[in-house]
Amino acid sequence: MSGRAWVFGDDVDTDALAPGAYMKGSLAGLASHCLESLEPTFAEAVRPGDIVVAGRNFGAGSSREQAAEVLKVLGVEAVLARSFASIFYRNAFNLGLPAIICPQTVGISAGDRLLLEAAAGIVTNETTGGTLVMEPVPPHLAQIVKDGGLMAHLKAQRSRNAIQGSHEH
Repeated sequence: MSGRAWVFGDDVDTDALAPGAYMKGSLAGLASHCLESLEPTFAEAVRPGDIVVAGRNFGAGSSREQAAEVLKVLGVEAVLARSFASIFYRNAFNLGLPAIICPQTVGISAGDRLLLEAAAGIVTNETTGGTLVMEPVPPHLAQIVKDGGLMAHLKAQRSRNAIQGSHEH
């Protein structure tokens, strides 16, 4: 995964990601307000493949899965943070959005080009040449992302099991 960094601080909550005032509208409408309280131009300026970088407790607050879903709609490739609220972490992977723990994000600035090697656990800042260690994505979660989210993963898993079963008979 590689993309441009958008850098935020600690405790980015679900209301900043998916503001409650816009929850009754369309998902696209909700996405157009993503993170506007922290970075007013985010939704219009973010590009497919970009990476959100944050501090501790990213995705705190309510259990609304739209908080991860709007990032996917906007084309965010991954979220790299020092830690995640547990429900956001699970929702992100369920929707096929990698939520990657990086204990130290110092040295990453807004606009830096990052290369994330999820299996190896390495973040390379292509702008500065620096590298950071991140927690490797567990294989079962990497497979969910590869399959396109939990529902697509379960469907693919049923297909793989059916094919395997037909070869055993």
